[in-house]
Amino acid sequence: MKVGSILILPGDGIGPEVMAEVSRVIQWFSMHKNLEFDLSYDLVGGCSYDKYGVPVTDETIEKANTVDAVLLGAVGAPKYDSLDFSVKPERGLLRLRKEMDLYANLRPAQCFNSLVNYSSLKPELVSGLDIMIVRELSSGSYFGEPRGISKSDDGGRIGINTTSYTTNEIRRVARSAFELAQKRKNRVCSMEKANVMEVGVLWREELQFIHDTEFSDVELTHMYADAGAMQLVRAPKQFDV
Repeated sequence: MKVGSILILPGDGIGPEVMAEVSRVIQWFSMHKNLEFDLSYDLVGGCSYDKYGVPVTDETIEKANTVDAVLLGAVGAPKYDSLDFSVKPERGLLRLRKEMDLYANLRPAQCFNSLVNYSSLKPELVSGLDIMIVRELSSGSYFGEPRGISKSDDGGRIGINTTSYTTNEIRRVARSAFELAQKRKNRVCSMEKANVMEVGVLWREELQFIHDTEFSDVELTHMYADAGAMQLVRAPKQFDV
């Protein structure tokens, strides 16, 4: 039974090794569970630059937007560090994120019992840890305009990156976080810098609005990002999403 199409982008470094094992898993399901996938492979990152001169081609982007799922290994290697910024391997990754509108990045943090003593934190802090970090991925400083490096009025240079979020961009990633929390421990902590950044003020207000109007059953707290970084290493199990 054919159940979907998958584009595999092994990328660079450890990526091809990881994706080779992923392919074995897919083949197992095909052999033992009668689940067939329409698989295709392409290049992204440094390997794409080596062959095509760009970190991702228009054709690869088109494929990515037509399949049911894209599996990506990794991009980048030291040999590409001297490339112009516009063609660095990471630019291919960012283009995939933007053009596929991948706005919610899910980063689970779990500590399995067998690995407790390998953590740099005390065992009692990380034993049983299970949190989900939801990061907005297609807006903010990575994609805001204006951006770039230019000459400054004092004869030097100035580098500019713009952090910007719209109401819709904040609300949709907020919904992702709240929906995940409803399947877990029902708690969301939103982190920003509302004390010094207008973007943070908007973020806090929009998170509160989505909570009050759509997810009032979920516990919502707010925390400044620098305090949140400290709390993640001081007492990480206080968090859920």
